[in-house]
Amino acid sequence: MYKINENYLKLPGSYLFSMIGKKVNEYSKAHPEQEIIRLGIGDVTQPLAPVVIEALHKAVDEMGKVETFHGYAPELGYEFLRQAIVENDYKKRGVNIEVNEIFVSDGAKSDSGNIGDIFDIDNKIAVCDPVYPVYVDSNAMSGRTGSYDSETEKWSEVIYMPCTEETGFAPELPKEEPDIIYLCFPNNPTGSTINKTELQKWVDYALKVGAVIIYDAAYEAYISEEDIPHSIFECEGAKACAIELRSFSKNAGFTGTRLGFTVIPKELKCNGVSLHSLWARRHGTKFNGVPYIVQRAGEAVYSEEGKKQTKEQIAYYMNNAKVIREGLKKAGYSVSGGINAPYIWLKTPNNMTSWQFFDYLLENANVVGTPGSGFGPSGEGYFRLTSFGSYENTVKAMERIQKL
Repeated sequence: MYKINENYLKLPGSYLFSMIGKKVNEYSKAHPEQEIIRLGIGDVTQPLAPVVIEALHKAVDEMGKVETFHGYAPELGYEFLRQAIVENDYKKRGVNIEVNEIFVSDGAKSDSGNIGDIFDIDNKIAVCDPVYPVYVDSNAMSGRTGSYDSETEKWSEVIYMPCTEETGFAPELPKEEPDIIYLCFPNNPTGSTINKTELQKWVDYALKVGAVIIYDAAYEAYISEEDIPHSIFECEGAKACAIELRSFSKNAGFTGTRLGFTVIPKELKCNGVSLHSLWARRHGTKFNGVPYIVQRAGEAVYSEEGKKQTKEQIAYYMNNAKVIREGLKKAGYSVSGGINAPYIWLKTPNNMTSWQFFDYLLENANVVGTPGSGFGPSGEGYFRLTSFGSYENTVKAMERIQKL
């Protein structure tokens, strides 16, 4: 008789955004006349940049000719894309990353969920709290998180690093030593950032205790302030203790096109074993590569016109973030985020729980956001809105909320 992976049975309920989708669909069926504005899931709404569309069309045409047809992509990704990544994302920031340290994938979500494959089951993870659910859920599926306590909403073998108003929604170095540390800056869900000096403290700490940092930099393109690092590899010594995850989803609107990459420096080793080699083995075994046409589209993002057009899109979303921030403040809410990130983190009013406020907004303003408790216990009493809607809907949503 076959056996299932019983770690899945430990997971509490459905994936956060599946739960939100179910509640919204039920409300829509019961109230078909209501126009719902969705500012919950971080899905972009603006079309792909013209230069990206042009690259896609050209690549599709190439696939129709024998002499330019492409089958399986190289395991690490096409060199034309990896070279563009190295030149634009790293060399221009004074960071020395080699082309063969870049692993092209179908997105940061996949990589953040899969990276645990190369680590022993006994490693203890540390996560920001609140945090992007995939980090914890994927480790729980592997059996690395212990048992779940529904009362505290915590896993017994996870080190939680509270990111509260008192800490500026940034984590403090943990008292218990972890093996794997997950950091995401600019942060999802709180929109917070830390400066280079603070990030260097994390690198120094990881080197000291022998931990590895999984650094999610999916939102680095939204950084507007000085002294906020775009990559952990801007910090001294990071190549010996960090893995970086990147995405094209938010900086270039590839949420439906799917493209990302992971950087694993060759000098990152555990007892003499290269993590680069381990990930290369895993990558080659379980992944057949991103389609040629998508990688050509990714390359176009780094062209001069591509940079200009995607920068305009980011400015569009950040203007929405400004509208949300100012609109919520005008309505009397306590708000953070939305400066270096497309997420706005607000305190729920009148001591409402996160899910109570979700229902309140949905039923009274027909606006959908994300309950903070879905990101971890320290997210209770908070709520996330995204700036990825259209400008018109963003303005309309704030008008509705201000009338409550």
